Amino acid sequence: MISQSAEYALRAVVWLASHPEATLSTPEIARRTMVPAGYLSKILQALARAGLVASTPGRAGGFVLTRPANRISTLDVINAVGRLPRIEHCPLGREAHGCHLCPLHKRLDEVAAHAERVFAETTLADLVKERESGAVLCETVQCLT
Repeated sequence: MISQSAEYALRAVVWLASHPEATLSTPEIARRTMVPAGYLSKILQALARAGLVASTPGRAGGFVLTRPANRISTLDVINAVGRLPRIEHCPLGREAHGCHLCPLHKRLDEVAAHAERVFAETTLADLVKERESGAVLCETVQCLT
């Protein structure tokens, strides 16, 4: 449903949102979120270009969110590194369909639109708040099984 870049970006910002008092380095975020540091560096740059994170240079530097977690939606994060795929024209290239989707592709796009709404309505603060019932992120591979 979402790209690997979006998944990694969400992991990073959720980690930042769960530590609002700290400026966190790329290696620290990478270790805690299980995202390759080189890849994370590019993702953090995209998030900075989108105005979602700010960096502080230097030895004690790192990244922080630019707004409170309750003012950043998960869709904001996803859009910073890419877009959710939507079906706007017939994926089969049938000219007769034009911009009118067949029932199958129309339903698939409705699912994508629903996912987009859920992401737009979910803030980073919502995800951090759910931490009270468990860890913000899986800290071991075991929880993925």
